Amino acid sequence: MPSALELRHLRTLAVLMDAPSLSAAAERLHLTQSALSHQLKLLEGIYELELLERRTQPVRLTPAGLRLAQLGEQVNAAVQLAERDLANMAGGSAGPLRIAVECHTCFDWLMPAMDAFRPQWPEVELDIVSGFHADPVGLVVSDRAELAITSEVDDSAGVEFTPLFQYPMVAVMANDHRLNARTHLTPRDFADETLIHYPVPDALLDIMRVLGPAGVNPRRRTSELTVAILQLVASRRGIAVLPSWSVQPYVDRGYVSTRPVGKRGLTSRLHAAGKAGLSQRPYVRAFVETLKDTSFRLLPDVSVLT
Repeated sequence: MPSALELRHLRTLAVLMDAPSLSAAAERLHLTQSALSHQLKLLEGIYELELLERRTQPVRLTPAGLRLAQLGEQVNAAVQLAERDLANMAGGSAGPLRIAVECHTCFDWLMPAMDAFRPQWPEVELDIVSGFHADPVGLVVSDRAELAITSEVDDSAGVEFTPLFQYPMVAVMANDHRLNARTHLTPRDFADETLIHYPVPDALLDIMRVLGPAGVNPRRRTSELTVAILQLVASRRGIAVLPSWSVQPYVDRGYVSTRPVGKRGLTSRLHAAGKAGLSQRPYVRAFVETLKDTSFRLLPDVSVLT
């Protein structure tokens, strides 16, 4: 008797194992929530078993759902291995992959992604272009890197940009800071503060997209290290604006506090940029997918960028 299971079903259940909610899983799978629910109900009807405990938050798989999710992880890994073998046969599974980054917090998810990718594609020569780069796409154009992680999409000739994910940027302050009483911060709240940030051009500071148009130019202080910025913030030397996922462990420990920037919040976006011909090679596509999967698995508050 042929199985009712399809690859898409297994992929769905594997994603649900890590997703905080049905809506987040649907977003990652590029499905509507109703389409995802229909897919689950179809499988539940076939096996006459519940796959999901729908009354919990975050969502939790039942033992039956977990069994299929584990199968999904195994099958997805086998599919990736088979695709790598096919790419090897076609001569497209090997080559250098030098990565340039512009963000100081990228390594929190980039290194685990590289660790996950390396055993699957051992022929690929993974490397990181040392330092932080204000123009990582320029390194791709000049053949000094094969892939750039960038927040900006431009019209560089012959470069393709692939969306990775988006995430909230939050204002970070000492627990007893006066602005901690606010529900959110406005540009004027920064006017009399010292803004502590990484030593990068203003064009790479997400907060300047808000402060610049409002004519607010606060005092500045810079540091290369996230932990040093947080120490300065906790010591009431100023406030910072950082990715929510990079500061959440410190918030959980009661070290600092965070608030949204603006009523709707401030969002940052990341893309992978590579030359058009190279970005279609199987191992480059596989690496980009590994970046996405690793980020959604490890980082809170990230969402799909289309």
